[in-house]
This record gives sequence, C-alpha cells and structure tokens, in this order.
Amino acid sequence: MEMGKGFAFVARQQHIVTETEDYYIDLVFYNIELKCYVLIDLKIGKITHQDVGQIDMYVRMYDDLKCKEGDNPTLGILLCSETAEDIARYSILHDNDRLFMSKYLTYLPSKEQLKAEIDHQKEIFYMQHPTLSKKDD
Repeated sequence: MEMGKGFAFVARQQHIVTETEDYYIDLVFYNIELKCYVLIDLKIGKITHQDVGQIDMYVRMYDDLKCKEGDNPTLGILLCSETAEDIARYSILHDNDRLFMSKYLTYLPSKEQLKAEIDHQKEIFYMQHPTLSKKDD
C-alpha cells in the first residue's frame, strides 16, 4: 500500500543468474497499472557511478531475462542516503526515463529541512532537464 496503486511484491534479494555471474536485486515489484517490473536498489551512503551502472545493468538484464510479451520496459529506482549532483548531471541518469535516483531518510525531517531538500532536489531536476523552465513549477 505504501508504494502506491497497482504495485505487487515479487521478490526480495531476487537471484538472477547469467552465464558468467550471479546477481541479487534488492527489491522487485510488478506494477499492474504500468504493466512493468520496478526494481529497487538500496544503497547506504553517497551514490557512486558504480551504483548507477549496477541498476542500469539490472534493468537491462530484467528486460532480457524476465520480461514476458506484453510487459512494458522495466523501471529502476536507486534509493540512497546521499545524492550527488555530478552523478545526477553527468551519468546515465541524465535524460533517462527508466532510471531514477532518490534520497531517503531514516527519520522524519523538520519543516525547514524538508523545504530545503525539496529546493535542492528541484535544482538537481533542472540540471537534468535544462529545457524545462523553473517558472513551470
């Protein structure tokens, strides 16, 4: 229920096997409304370009190995405790409509902290989407 409408839990630490390696995806959901899998990778600490590459690889693997006919492309969400503007601006996350990065907190922020975080995330968004204007808020 907390994920939103249409989400069905598929697996935790789902084991994916290729010809050469074993991989474990933190959380896998299927969204019935979107008709696609949603992969969530959880990271403690500041996001790295390796983390972004890993979720991108998981999305591509899932599309190739798990999706069935009629499924829409898999979405990847990378949740981390600290974001990085350089990675948001210069990595594959930039202009990618299937990979997302978000910061999570283990506590409820104050009203001031929440406003500051929203403003900070808006700046990151506009760096990723320079064709959008800030006046459209």
